[in-house]
Amino acid sequence: METLLRLVAGTPLPARWFVPGLPRLGELPARTGRLRLEVVSHCWRYAHLMAYQLSSLVRFPPAELEVRMTVCHSPEDRGTVELLEHFGAIQVPGVRWNWEAMERTHLMRRAIGRNRAALASEADWVWFTDCDVIFHEGCLDGLARALQGRSDALVHPATEWVTPLLPDDDPVLRAWHDEPGVLELDTGPLMERSLDRATGPMQITHGDAARTLGYCDALPTYQQPAESWQKAREDRAFRWLLGTQGTAVAVPGVHRIRHATKGRYGGPGVVAALRGGIRRLRSWLRERRTDTATPAP
Repeated sequence: METLLRLVAGTPLPARWFVPGLPRLGELPARTGRLRLEVVSHCWRYAHLMAYQLSSLVRFPPAELEVRMTVCHSPEDRGTVELLEHFGAIQVPGVRWNWEAMERTHLMRRAIGRNRAALASEADWVWFTDCDVIFHEGCLDGLARALQGRSDALVHPATEWVTPLLPDDDPVLRAWHDEPGVLELDTGPLMERSLDRATGPMQITHGDAARTLGYCDALPTYQQPAESWQKAREDRAFRWLLGTQGTAVAVPGVHRIRHATKGRYGGPGVVAALRGGIRRLRSWLRERRTDTATPAP
């Protein structure tokens, strides 16, 4: 079934042909005023990246919307637990911390945590993201203004600002280990990139759509626990179920840390090195194709 879903997800074929009983969204309400946003993030062995994400909420708290910061994690990941304990003790205006502890095998399939959060959320909008995304100055308030009166099922930032592909020994990736605390990312080396769809960490979903469909709740194959981290192929399926690739909206200050080594997969050193080499090659090829990239101001 997963193979079939991978083939049809993202195609013009209607999801209802393959998912019997798929709930209908209907007309989504366009809300205005002080909106409620739930940010849903995952962290497994990436405390050094999550530290920047949580720091951005402390350094640039929202003034024009309420944020509930949900982090799905496993008690087995002591580094992340210690990070969440540190930030949980910090009171931030307009921000509520919500740490969702999960069994490791449930955390390994990102859709499980996203699905639980989506179905239970009380927010007007839900931002499904990854722990390497940073909400820099003006980001959340800019999003609040962009979402006023919108009834889209799915939107995404029109652009993001990304770091170069960082090696393990880069000071950016060592900062939390060396001096735990509220971190600040140097924006000088960042490059701007356009986004043509709501990719996995940039899926901002209408709250009613999230509560109706969950996150691939109708696709059992993406709700199965796993022993090791699973590639997030369900992101395409989620957009397919919603029937949209997302609408681009102007959101300032969306930053993302790119890193060569995928520590969450674990495995032998040779395999990890090979994965890192492939990521660096893909990044180099992508950058050569992206002639419109510009440095951060």
